[in-house]
Amino acid sequence: MAAAEPLVKESTSIALPGLARALVSAGKLAAKAAEDIYQKSLSARTSFIAELTGTGAVSAADLAHTLSSAFGAPLLDLDAIDPQRLPKDLLDAKLCQAYRVVVLSKRNNRLIVATADPSDQQAAEKIKFASQMGVDWVIAEYDKLSRMIEAAAVTAAETIDSIVGAEFEFDEVSADTSNETADPAVAEVEDAPVVRFLHKMLLDAFSMRASDIHFEPYEHNYRVRFRVDGELREIASPPTVIKDKLASRIKVISRLDISEKRVPQDGRMKLKIGPERVIDFRVSTLPTLFGEKIVIRILDPSSARLGIDALGYDADEKERLLHAIGRPYGMVLVTGPTGSGKTVSLYTCLNLLNKPGVNIATAEDPSEINLPGVNQVNVNERAGLTFATALRAFLRQDPDIIMVGEIRDLETADISIKAAQTGHLVLSTLHTNDAPTTLTRMRNMGIAPFNIASSVILITAQRLARRLCTVCRAPADVPKQALIDAGFKPHDLDNSWKPYHPVGCSACNGGYKGRVGIYQVMPISEEIQKIILRDGSALDIARQAEAEGVRSLRQSGLKKVMQGLTSLEEVLAVTNE
Repeated sequence: MAAAEPLVKESTSIALPGLARALVSAGKLAAKAAEDIYQKSLSARTSFIAELTGTGAVSAADLAHTLSSAFGAPLLDLDAIDPQRLPKDLLDAKLCQAYRVVVLSKRNNRLIVATADPSDQQAAEKIKFASQMGVDWVIAEYDKLSRMIEAAAVTAAETIDSIVGAEFEFDEVSADTSNETADPAVAEVEDAPVVRFLHKMLLDAFSMRASDIHFEPYEHNYRVRFRVDGELREIASPPTVIKDKLASRIKVISRLDISEKRVPQDGRMKLKIGPERVIDFRVSTLPTLFGEKIVIRILDPSSARLGIDALGYDADEKERLLHAIGRPYGMVLVTGPTGSGKTVSLYTCLNLLNKPGVNIATAEDPSEINLPGVNQVNVNERAGLTFATALRAFLRQDPDIIMVGEIRDLETADISIKAAQTGHLVLSTLHTNDAPTTLTRMRNMGIAPFNIASSVILITAQRLARRLCTVCRAPADVPKQALIDAGFKPHDLDNSWKPYHPVGCSACNGGYKGRVGIYQVMPISEEIQKIILRDGSALDIARQAEAEGVRSLRQSGLKKVMQGLTSLEEVLAVTNE
């Protein structure tokens, strides 16, 4: 029996990819850590190497040096390569994006290809089949490789002529579509240029890290815009005749009614990015004067698994939030305008709480991020499934944690508060400007002060500010008085730091790349409870919170300026005090 025991253990172990085995053999990663990261990559539908470098278990530089030694492949610093001089036509761009590789050159009948994972046999076989040439790997750092792939991606605006060229010949569609039948619409969706154009738009938006895609029809033109780092940018202006065919195509793959063009509709679709990653898209249509405007929200499930440190909380803010969500019951509220990252914050908290011994239920309109292990319900008011109805059903399902997408009315608020008072942890959102005004907003909804004071344990208000590009940011010469007017205290203005301003380079979008959160994390202390019970104003609550060390949104933003993460003008724009 003793001799058979190791065989049983080995049979239940996880079959790790070659990259993970190489790191374990080199002593760079423990076997258990490799298994955990691999399991996480499978559940998140991301590649092992993306999960590995994203969690910080092994740095991109250390990984490249280790793999170079382990596989006997040369190591190359991509910073020394000019992307403009790389060959463009040796391998399909979509294949390079899918497998995260860059073709460096061709030697005889072999391609010299930069990769961060030389153990990926599937990539090697695909490249051989597509090019009919052999492959020689060169090792590159994963982060630099990803930047080069994104920079080399051809934008949709540059290729639109080739996509909608001579073969793009549509009949003019009448502006009055009320008498159209469904049959012509069905035929429209199979138009090959439309399919290629839409696919190109989705891939470009993903590679540019856009959060939304806007397809906007007007009387004499048609416009496509991407929202990148919170700002809308015009990407393409295709012919107006594309609008109905493109709308039909999007509605078919989103399972919407293509014959209905008079009322708004909502749907979802998916796009496979590479062999292991699937991106969800939320689709919303809106009838306008000259056709249907369509907005596609890009929902990346991996954003909820970045971890709380990646969201930008300072140490004291993070400690307050973790303490609140670690309590067995009570209500935690996240507030802010649309697009401020509330959903990602909530799902990051749920991801931390998602354990085998915990029953979590969410009600959303609609559910944006799929989180395995969490019971997610889409609100459907037309079918009678409202937030209040879902909450009542949750309370009969033995929940430990409940997440309500948004508290919109007194009934939903009342049930949520009762759940928080009877042994459940409730997470939800509200649309208010800051944390103190959230409490007065609940009071205005008709909730009794006693119920607010006894249920709410923490409120987080947040904004998203564009993050300065670390490659090109430059020190800014800002007058001392301007800094004081912005909200800095005189003792902050020493010589230990300088504000930075955006410059712009090939690695960023006008000096910014990505976004960073600005937070006001306000625990409900006994003193604040007393102010609520005596029906105090938001101003009274704000004064007490400041006395207890809670920073306002503006103060938190100024701290990000001092840390060099964002610019002063960006903080002034998003906090708007």
